[in-house]
Amino acid sequence: MSQRMTDIGPPKYEQFLPPIIKKNYGKWKYHETPRPGVLVHVAESGDKLYSVRAASPRLVSIETLRLFADLADEFSGGHLRFTSRNNVEFLLSDESKVEPLIARLTKEGYPVGGTGPGITNVVHTQGWVHCHSAATDASGVVKSIMDELFPYFGEVQLPAKLRIAFACCLNMCGAVHCSDIAILGVHRRAPRINTAAIGKMCEIPTTVASCPTGAIRPKTIDGKPSVEVIEEQCMFCANCYTVCPAMTLNDPESDGVSIWVGGKVSNARHEPMFSKLAIPYIPNNPPRWPEVVDAVKNLVEVYAKHARRFERMGEWIERIGWPRFFKLTGIEFTKYHIDDFTHAGESFKRSAQLRHTRE
Repeated sequence: MSQRMTDIGPPKYEQFLPPIIKKNYGKWKYHETPRPGVLVHVAESGDKLYSVRAASPRLVSIETLRLFADLADEFSGGHLRFTSRNNVEFLLSDESKVEPLIARLTKEGYPVGGTGPGITNVVHTQGWVHCHSAATDASGVVKSIMDELFPYFGEVQLPAKLRIAFACCLNMCGAVHCSDIAILGVHRRAPRINTAAIGKMCEIPTTVASCPTGAIRPKTIDGKPSVEVIEEQCMFCANCYTVCPAMTLNDPESDGVSIWVGGKVSNARHEPMFSKLAIPYIPNNPPRWPEVVDAVKNLVEVYAKHARRFERMGEWIERIGWPRFFKLTGIEFTKYHIDDFTHAGESFKRSAQLRHTRE
């Protein structure tokens, strides 16, 4: 305890860094990608750090974690890290161990890739496994999508890197606001109120206060305290269900997914961009979600065919214009693509000129 600055919070991160990173902290000159899934960072001192990136499921078993720990002990001095998109990276200072580690990972069923102009692992949310507000599954859809797009993970086949994200509802535990292609679960009806149970299970003032848009109002039904929902104000966030299980939001008939495109965090060549709606609704069709898989694959293939080198999805769309994007992808433009949010006018195009180029 004498070495701790406080008695709360995690230990200081420095004690977990590999020695080569501690030695060269803040003194890295450049990095290269010698092959898909492998990065080499070169320091001013001449030291080299090799990162071997492999895909892993977001939800992993204890056996998988033990395997990764054993591989780290054997090949990388016990040092590994998980990326923000659920990849596992082994950090090596000995180049001779890179190929044996790749061979071992491949043998164990964990493919190496996800660097450079390709698709990395999909960052996604809980889905039906854990989350009570999910409008769709997460692991099942992501597995189905990556089964189809797997060649883009281990090989360099795209104009630039392509980041795919998945969130099973608009609370967005995933990075759907800033990914090249994003799949977002959507609810399409307001919560159903179990009037017989709400007085026994819920505290009415807390339930009313839980709604961020003021869509829930107190109401007396059959002489008993209850609530009503103003559907026009409901944003399907499930906050009310979180505090009141008598207000069920999930619905197997109307829930589904939407697809968004053009987001990115990177500021290279262009400032960061938010994702924009491409497909308003696709119904859930488990266990393989073929319509969602086909839609995402179509977007990837059209982008791969028409974008220029180093051009991200959003940059490509901005260059050719949205009319041509809808034409090339075959996506129908509907009224749902028009943003009618109260403050949306601040982001509307205010001129008569609309970019519509030909290639």
